Amino acid sequence: MEENTIFSEKIFNFEDRLVRFAGKCILFTRNLNKSYENEYYKNQLIRSSGSSSLNFGEAQGTISDKDFIFKVGLVVKELKESRNSLKILNYIHEGDKKTRSLLLTKIEELIAIASKMILNKK
Repeated sequence: MEENTIFSEKIFNFEDRLVRFAGKCILFTRNLNKSYENEYYKNQLIRSSGSSSLNFGEAQGTISDKDFIFKVGLVVKELKESRNSLKILNYIHEGDKKTRSLLLTKIEELIAIASKMILNKK
């Protein structure tokens, strides 16, 4: 798949979008230059993007609205951590510029969706 079509397929299921985002983050990090700094942010990005997807899976199995809000709150937290890692990599111009830009755009959408889910449950 070409980099300019990284998110060309429309996915409307939030869980699937989180899974795809985590996968795209993994693919993005595979092409980073090898350095101590890049390894640190690469590992952080892989953990936090994957954790957001895993926490949403747990949120779907909650019994109460309070538990759902807590778990989706963790999703937002992990997405924000992913965003910070991507912003740092963007600042130091690491990785493919077009892919970085697309990932930063998608993460804002994911944060907005998860935040809206929380508001809708309150």
